[in-house]
Amino acid sequence: MTTFDLRTLRLRSGDQARERVEIALEPLVLGGQTYEPQPNPAAAGLTVTRASSGTVLELALDVKLEGPCFRCLADAELPLSLRLREYQAVHPEGEDMRTEYLDDDRLDLSAWAHDAIALALPDKILCRPDCAGLCPVCGQDLNEEPHEHAVEAADPRWAALESLREPE
Repeated sequence: MTTFDLRTLRLRSGDQARERVEIALEPLVLGGQTYEPQPNPAAAGLTVTRASSGTVLELALDVKLEGPCFRCLADAELPLSLRLREYQAVHPEGEDMRTEYLDDDRLDLSAWAHDAIALALPDKILCRPDCAGLCPVCGQDLNEEPHEHAVEAADPRWAALESLREPE
């Protein structure tokens, strides 16, 4: 877990500090599959701006997730460019006036980056946009060997039910 102590900056109202930080990132587990962020630790830019009413925290981070494709299970990479912003009021009166990543002037960079990566994910991580996936009958990769299977004859025990089907 990577944290940053804001007290080391000694900022007054109107001051801004820029820091280069290395953030240790936890892997993400989606649908039982593990996706590793690369590089790990990731280089990031942290900007802290002190205002009279609070502190504005900004984090810039470029990572890519490596793991299996949702459709064919081949290796997939998902590049992410994150530009994040949080605000912490001096006297927070509501949830929107404070950040959950700041506790006693210690900023939890790992949790902030992890949550932002999870929120930036698409519905499915694919090896390529037109991934055909795996054959539901034999399990072969349809990207490498596109094929179709012959329609099997229906089980004669279901013939009585088949006669009830409406004509198409």
